[in-house]
Amino acid sequence: MQDTSKQYDAVIKTCRDLFIKKMSDYGSAWRILRLPSLTDQIFIKAQRIRSLQQNDVRKVDEGEQSEFIGIINYCIMALIQIEKGVVEQPDMDVNEATELYDKHVAITKKLMEDKNHDYGEAWRDMRVSSLTDLILQKLLRVKQIEDNSGKTIVSEGIDANYQDMINYAVFSMIHLNEK
Repeated sequence: MQDTSKQYDAVIKTCRDLFIKKMSDYGSAWRILRLPSLTDQIFIKAQRIRSLQQNDVRKVDEGEQSEFIGIINYCIMALIQIEKGVVEQPDMDVNEATELYDKHVAITKKLMEDKNHDYGEAWRDMRVSSLTDLILQKLLRVKQIEDNSGKTIVSEGIDANYQDMINYAVFSMIHLNEK
């Protein structure tokens, strides 16, 4: 579990560094995005990963890792949007966005640690392609919940699905980094 925690932190550091750089370049323009727009962005990234895993020919010189980073960062943006709400104009500076980023990563990492304890690090025996499929499944669930105006009968909420997607993407990155 110690290795998992360190590996998790290393993946998140890469994602966080990119998030901060993009905040410096673009500001918080992402704050205008509604949850379905963020979900669709994540869906595009997950579909591209699946396509890369299935096809031998690549026409764009970016691999799976950059797409998993995108999934992680968009999911964190979605968690921030759930907490803060959507705005009409960018309203957040780098420091506030980074604080919220760190807050949601800490909550999501704690969830990972709790589940990892209960499941005995079963993800280590999974393939990256299976983790990708689980991300896509979560996305389809989120889209259905969004289409139901956020109402669920027995299911966990949208935020839990975003957290699971972050954790699956981190696990995928750990696997890719170990190769």
